[in-house]
Amino acid sequence: MAVIVLTNAHITVNSVVLSTNANSVTLNYEVEQVENTGFGSTGHTFQGGLQNNSVDIEFMQDFAAANVEATVYPLVGTTTTVIVRPNGATTSSTNPSYTISNAFLSAHTPVAATVGELAMTSLSFTGGTIAKATS
Repeated sequence: MAVIVLTNAHITVNSVVLSTNANSVTLNYEVEQVENTGFGSTGHTFQGGLQNNSVDIEFMQDFAAANVEATVYPLVGTTTTVIVRPNGATTSSTNPSYTISNAFLSAHTPVAATVGELAMTSLSFTGGTIAKATS
């Protein structure tokens, strides 16, 4: 089994590559369980329902044009596309690409730090659907 150390993740938000400004990414792929237990059953049964996905990203804030703030600020209250790959290299079977379409961004904290700390912004994109590509 090949294991990896995440050192070069690729992150695109709204068609803008922001990988070099991020230092943490968590992609959660979930399908809701819907109970379909019928009369006469001796145990609960379930089937898959809607996807309930999220992407959490920690960005080092940057107010330059075409960077973190310029990309993220207009997205609050809207949906966008987020793409995450474990490595910046080309998509492959060992470096899958996860595209989250219609991911909703409900909040953004443009300024967050204390004296002498790096200014950060934490984003949580929720909902949408995930498509995994390996080529």
